[in-house]
Amino acid sequence: MINVTELRPGNYFTDDGNIFLVLDILLNKTAMRKMVAKVKVKNLRTGAITEMSANSGYQVDTIRLDKKKMAYLYDNGDFLVFMDNETYEQIEISKSRLEWEMKFLTENLEVEIVSYNDEILGINLPAKVVLKVTNTEPAVRGDSVNKAMKDATLETGITVKVPLFIGQDEFVYVRTDTGEYDGRANTK
Repeated sequence: MINVTELRPGNYFTDDGNIFLVLDILLNKTAMRKMVAKVKVKNLRTGAITEMSANSGYQVDTIRLDKKKMAYLYDNGDFLVFMDNETYEQIEISKSRLEWEMKFLTENLEVEIVSYNDEILGINLPAKVVLKVTNTEPAVRGDSVNKAMKDATLETGITVKVPLFIGQDEFVYVRTDTGEYDGRANTK
């Protein structure tokens, strides 16, 4: 148990049966009041980002999450299947919990499975992934004013803006935090 004023961004804690990740904290102290901590948190079970306030002296339980490297195998309808490459153990995670992450998952992509007391909370993707362009319009000659961009559909179905020189069947880097183009990749 620690005082809520001792929390820092990146800390994990439990409160009222929920598991939270601290995104930001603001401590406010006035002459007539106790210190108040305004903590911006992400509920790891629901994905909701909220702000909670607590007076100095309020105690929370800090926790450590378990992280395990696993490879994405396939989509079996309602679930996504991942496998541990060392033990060959397979787990299924509901698609509804991984709506954002599904945009970047390709076969055999290594991800980090995050869990707490054997409850799977989600996955951590690499910062960038390499995806193949499956559909894009050809570039028009002379259409290159001010870093012109065009839409490209990638192998996972996500559509991103790419520079005009990127063509169909090329590979590109895509940032998993924003879903934006991050550069041309060498073929696999």
